[in-house]
Amino acid sequence: MSDYGDPDVLSLSTVAVPEPGPGQIRVAVRFAGVGPTDLAIRAGHLRHVFKLADPAILGFEAAGVVDAVGVGVRDVAAGDEVAVSLPGLGGYAEYVVASYWVRKPAGVSWEHAAALPASGEAAVRSLRLLGVTAGETLLILGGTGAVGTIATQLAVAAGVNVVAAVRGADFAAAKQLGATPIDYARPLGESVAAVDAVLDASGHSDLEAAVRLAGGTDRVITLSDPHGPQIGVVLSSAIPDGINSALAEAMAALAEGRLTLRPQIVRPLAEVASVHAGLADGALRTKVVLAV
Repeated sequence: MSDYGDPDVLSLSTVAVPEPGPGQIRVAVRFAGVGPTDLAIRAGHLRHVFKLADPAILGFEAAGVVDAVGVGVRDVAAGDEVAVSLPGLGGYAEYVVASYWVRKPAGVSWEHAAALPASGEAAVRSLRLLGVTAGETLLILGGTGAVGTIATQLAVAAGVNVVAAVRGADFAAAKQLGATPIDYARPLGESVAAVDAVLDASGHSDLEAAVRLAGGTDRVITLSDPHGPQIGVVLSSAIPDGINSALAEAMAALAEGRLTLRPQIVRPLAEVASVHAGLADGALRTKVVLAV
């Protein structure tokens, strides 16, 4: 990424192969996931939250084969298949150094493994932070997006009543996940009277209305709306101590068939700029993984 801006700031270039430090692994990437926060970072909307490394390489998630391990790593070895969470970015590459990983079960495809880490970790983390319990009502803004799809299924399985704010075309998908859909385009107060907690997995929602429905900001989280903190809503990012356990929980649910991901489409890494453009203008409305 040469600078903040339109998708054309993304281009292929050659950089040094990174070396794993203590407690880290280097992964030869097979697939890298593309998420909505990638687009927000690239556009410059979150420059005060995410500090880009040099070279600046986007990508919060990837899956591949362990290529090398740093001092102190004992649970995986070269040749093992893993999915990795990358809070410091770097996934759009042939090699990436990771501090957080989970083994890829044999029954989980490479595409699914690459699509899971960022959204799976965010969904598990958000539900933990919100502390929703059986019988409570959780409003998920963007309920059929990558994070919303996972959070809905995990919450419903725990006995939580999920209300999903989605497009009209996604009502059937939300119902299939076990949620009660409401129209994302209508004012929230017209569709629901009150909720116990709110997860904003959209980044383009009426957070002030969501706060009113939840009776305050204590149990409202946004994952990518930079204006959230201005009204007291937590802009949540990965919590280091909880990443590996969140990855393990999400991967186990996926491997055991308790979790279904959004359909993915695969594009070559070289097409990443057009992928960002398509996701930004709505031409692409599904999860994209980059084949490396």
